[in-house]
Amino acid sequence: MDNKKVDVTTEEKIKEAARTIFHRKGYAATRTRDIAEEANINLALLNYYFRSKKKLFDIIMLETVSEFFQSMIPVLNDENSSLDQKVKLITSNYIGFITEGPNLPIFMLSEIRYNVDGLLEKLPIKPLVMNSIFLKQYQEAVTKGKIAEPNPLQFLINLLSLIIFPFIAKPLLQEVGEVDDTQFDTMMQERRELIPVWVKAMIRTE
Repeated sequence: MDNKKVDVTTEEKIKEAARTIFHRKGYAATRTRDIAEEANINLALLNYYFRSKKKLFDIIMLETVSEFFQSMIPVLNDENSSLDQKVKLITSNYIGFITEGPNLPIFMLSEIRYNVDGLLEKLPIKPLVMNSIFLKQYQEAVTKGKIAEPNPLQFLINLLSLIIFPFIAKPLLQEVGEVDDTQFDTMMQERRELIPVWVKAMIRTE
């Protein structure tokens, strides 16, 4: 039983190190040796638990994206919250998620671009969005003439761009705006309240 505990601890230690390195460098730039050094173990031990970088990456990628979408499911399918409330919760949850892992946007965008088929195969992202209460509320608002933009994809592009882009462009924005990390984080927290207001102004007909 003691050996099993050690095994679990070592495996989690490797996964945590891999999460740190993958999020920082992405798949292509990461070496298994980098992960072993981060976990403070030898390379042979890492290969014993995870036989390839690809296998370890798939686990980390799936866990990372699953964690976010699991937090989104109750928001998207809440029958008691309005569309405006859902936008506010999506914005707040996503900014909070990225704030805890500032390297996540680059990591996720890179893998979505180069491995979207693998991602969609493992996670039911498409049916989660397309069959959600959120989408039905959006379509009903369009039908009633409350929203000018009939294409929900345009809406999602705008919402995700407002949330994600500042984190991707952080170094540039900090240099141009002459703000430090603390000031930047304050601005991102302010966007939790500002983005829903902006989105509402963009899509409403009244």
